[in-house]
Amino acid sequence: MNKSACAGAWSRRRFLRAGAMTAMAVALGGCAKNPVTGKSQLMLVSETDEVNLDKQAAPHQLSADYGPVQDGALNSYVSGVGQRLAATSHRPDMPYSFRVVNANYVNAYAFPGGTIACTRGIMLGIDNEAELAALLGHEIGHVNARHTASRMSTSMVVGALAGVGGAVVGARYGGDWGALAGGLGGIGVGALLASYSRDDERQADSLGMEYMTKAEYNPDGMAGLMEMLNTQHDKEPSALEVMFSTHPMSSERLATARQAANSKYLSAREYSLYRERYMDNTASLRATEPAIKELQTAEKLIREKEYAKADGHIATAIKQSPRDYCGLLLMTKCKAAQEQYATALPYAQRAHEAYPGEPQAMQLNGLLLVATKKYDEAFANFAAYEKALPGNPYSAFYKGYCKEGMGSTREAAEEYVRFLQQVNQGEQAKHAYYRLVEWGYIQGRAEPVANPLKGLV
Repeated sequence: MNKSACAGAWSRRRFLRAGAMTAMAVALGGCAKNPVTGKSQLMLVSETDEVNLDKQAAPHQLSADYGPVQDGALNSYVSGVGQRLAATSHRPDMPYSFRVVNANYVNAYAFPGGTIACTRGIMLGIDNEAELAALLGHEIGHVNARHTASRMSTSMVVGALAGVGGAVVGARYGGDWGALAGGLGGIGVGALLASYSRDDERQADSLGMEYMTKAEYNPDGMAGLMEMLNTQHDKEPSALEVMFSTHPMSSERLATARQAANSKYLSAREYSLYRERYMDNTASLRATEPAIKELQTAEKLIREKEYAKADGHIATAIKQSPRDYCGLLLMTKCKAAQEQYATALPYAQRAHEAYPGEPQAMQLNGLLLVATKKYDEAFANFAAYEKALPGNPYSAFYKGYCKEGMGSTREAAEEYVRFLQQVNQGEQAKHAYYRLVEWGYIQGRAEPVANPLKGLV
């Protein structure tokens, strides 16, 4: 198992430069002692880099997953369990944070600096606190074993980081829908949340059991978690396609967990599973389960481009949970995919009212306002989005597009230049470049460009 650019954050340019300098780094001794195994390994990413990468990318993934749930008590509960486990780990001083996000798909993930999230979809499948501890312990295991940093270091050697992209969103949605669902152009967290190897997963399982039993949880929680995931996947493979693509699952891992619980951790089976405590703390979430199930069905239909059928399931979910931020934005996206922009806009506005501090609704509002040629209102939304969630290069493009629509050529050019300094491929980049040529800011030949918003609105 496993989203403002801060000082020291790794830009795409820095990734490429690091790849070019790999031979020199290795020659100078680009190795470090693994905190779990104690063995020396190739490591070109420092702990400071891990934390900065996390700060840069994690907020974007959390927003793509519709932000943390607005149930503060639930987030506090999950954070408490996570911090209890982190204290038993090999890297207890990492800046860990734990939360539940509003996404409906079944998954959990960890960024290298200690940001760990689990979706409300997986929380509904978990049966007790020990299973939650197993899930969080597994993610802490990835952080402690430095799996992401190790994979990135190896990737630098072979130059694989030249094309950092939104792998998680692409795997989940694909195509134009992927761009819309993933936040209309992101900073690219794929290199941080790409799939782990089976060996990584086995090690994270082992570390998770070690941490959870040290924190006095029954090791049967790990076996129960594995059994739940395998059973759900057998019943409906598409429901866990993201988790199984990023976290390879197998019956072997379930058997290993059962064996460890019955041997190495046999004495820890006297600890509780804490089922009642889990049920008490997740009562409010479980009350929304019917709506979440409807949204899960709708997302499957949207991936199949059955938008009209998806509409009905989303409408049912919104009727059951009128202020559900994810449901309102999912309806926004579904209507936008059908080019029903005027119908989509009120849902985006309702979503913003339901969760004012979460940025995704601001961006979708802006895009829909562009589609209806309300450029000044759209610009205000994109500006608010960028202030709330800095670091997405496409914010500059959309702000420039709005200024162009408002007739403010100079301001549009400034935004387009800022965008092109970060992105040089795709229809948006072509549009920005040829507008700068047309307006005389750079020399070249202006050419017609396809609609840069095609597929997004």
